Amino acid sequence: MKRGKKYQEAAKLIDRSAAYEPAEAIDLVQKTAKAKFDESVELHIRLGVDSRHADQQVRGAVVLPHGTGKSKKVLVFAKGPKADEAQAAGADYVGAEDLVEKITKENWFDFDVVVATPDMMGVVGRLGKVLGPKGLMPNPKSGTVTMDLAKAIEEIKAGKIEYRLDKTNIIHCPIGKISFGDEKLQDNFKTLMGAVIKAKPSAAKGQYLKSVVISSTMGPGIRINTTKLV
Repeated sequence: MKRGKKYQEAAKLIDRSAAYEPAEAIDLVQKTAKAKFDESVELHIRLGVDSRHADQQVRGAVVLPHGTGKSKKVLVFAKGPKADEAQAAGADYVGAEDLVEKITKENWFDFDVVVATPDMMGVVGRLGKVLGPKGLMPNPKSGTVTMDLAKAIEEIKAGKIEYRLDKTNIIHCPIGKISFGDEKLQDNFKTLMGAVIKAKPSAAKGQYLKSVVISSTMGPGIRINTTKLV
């Protein structure tokens, strides 16, 4: 794959054979972000688990202290007083069967997170085939199936992100924007890594953190030294 001139210039700043300390890697990711827009900063965490086994799943949610730099649209499935609570808490969309119809018939996905009260999961379940592959299905582990809608919405708006393994046992998560600067990116990095390390399944054997790579939207990946993280 042919890379652009800016990417090639940025790549020269990185020693591909090296694993950098987190602070140094965060400094480098900012120096190698050459795009004209405010690039996102992402972590790619490869774990020594097998996601095919239920007892080795790694999934959860964490509130990043400085958010991700992106405002999230929240859709809530609720009825009655709970629907009113969701509206008051700042949900972007609130409904029940009407939202199921809108999503299925109009292929409508103008939202980033789905939250539901437990009693609505029978209704939400009809959307499993469309929400599941997009990682949007509400889940108690990530705090998106709850009776405390106000708290859930507040946390999502404040910068709560969900982390989960993909089929290759890697977690991909944003930790902010280039414009955040060193301190905020380091705070968010420590918070996410702390949550992932804490979520280590008891069934996981051997080395848990296989590799951690940080990159900006358009920049090259920078490998982080994991020996001091665990």
